[in-house]
Amino acid sequence: MDIAAYMAEVGEQARAAATLVARSTTTVRNQALLATARALDSGRTELAEANAKDLESGRSNGLDGAMLDRLELTPERIDTMIEGLRQVASLPDPIGEITDMTYRPSGIQVGKMRVPLGVIGIIYESRPNVTVEAASLCLKSGNATILRGGSEAIHSNQAIAQCLSQGLAEAGLPETAVQVVKTTDRAAVGELITMPRYVDVIVPRGGKGLIERISRDARVPVIKHLDGVCHVYIDSHADPEKALNVAVNAKTQRYGTCNTMETLLVDGEIADDILPLLATAFAEKEVELRGCERTRSIIDAVEAVEADWEAEYLGPILAVRVVDGLDGAIKHINRYSSQHTDSIITENFTRARRFLTEVDSSSVMVNTSTRFADGFEYGLGAEIGISTDKIHARGPVGLEGLTSQKYVVFGDGHVRT
Repeated sequence: MDIAAYMAEVGEQARAAATLVARSTTTVRNQALLATARALDSGRTELAEANAKDLESGRSNGLDGAMLDRLELTPERIDTMIEGLRQVASLPDPIGEITDMTYRPSGIQVGKMRVPLGVIGIIYESRPNVTVEAASLCLKSGNATILRGGSEAIHSNQAIAQCLSQGLAEAGLPETAVQVVKTTDRAAVGELITMPRYVDVIVPRGGKGLIERISRDARVPVIKHLDGVCHVYIDSHADPEKALNVAVNAKTQRYGTCNTMETLLVDGEIADDILPLLATAFAEKEVELRGCERTRSIIDAVEAVEADWEAEYLGPILAVRVVDGLDGAIKHINRYSSQHTDSIITENFTRARRFLTEVDSSSVMVNTSTRFADGFEYGLGAEIGISTDKIHARGPVGLEGLTSQKYVVFGDGHVRT
């Protein structure tokens, strides 16, 4: 296969389809989503057979248990994909909304209209359910999309693509509005991220290595985050019970997520009192603590090294540092944070406001667990990912993050003098 020619054809088809999707009605796009849900439900046997091929190949190629688990399409996961499509169909449609209308002294009216981005390229690994999640969000927000899943899920993704094509056709939309790349050749990724003529934005979903490569090589704007080095700071004005509950939840509710706490900061004024309580709670969860010198003078912990303050463990390991008050916490976070999610536990409103103002992250929280930093919990419905960029989308990226705004102007024969 000539990869460059194939990807150019995919891009050209996506660009043409994007125009049709953008002008389609909310009803039509919802019909496509619901028809896809029905296709998935009736195609369970075909999905299972395709997934079995991927699992067999994965075992033969030495994929570890965690990768195989992410790859597997269980009946429950198919149920979740179907429910996800229905939920996205029920979300308010952001496209066409006009806001901020004002009259200017000249007599014209100026406002902003929300519009699709156009063609969205999404590159992801392992989980075939991402194919449905990504396609549904792009379609609902009026975009065409090109999906490039991991080679380990090629059969599963192509089976899901058939269901998507069926849903689009049933609603009268072009099947090329959602295209799943058919080749496992890595050169396809290189082509996809360097086609600004056809692709408006790239969303990489996967490990740090993948996202770094995409960010480095892309000639198309990228929505991404690299790490989830999230912090919880326990202030000297914190309620101890709240602090204990939030810190344990932020670390142990799930270990392998990007919004899991990786570093715990404790105000030196209360460290002697609260660190032993925290150490006991984390010991019960079998979490290894890696502490600074001041931490280790109070509780048993492995000696922390510089790399621990920058680590995204994604497992039962937690870095702990005693800091000199709010100034010390903010300084540490702005030095080591990945600008994902950081939280303060305090009963002092003034300190909470300072933390919100001075911590430079996409989500900043007061008296709550970092685990809430996702689209569903924020009321966005499903999310395409989380962005730590400062331009366009920041934080969880839902439907609105897959759109832009353009100025609209109304007049009645007005001319400029």
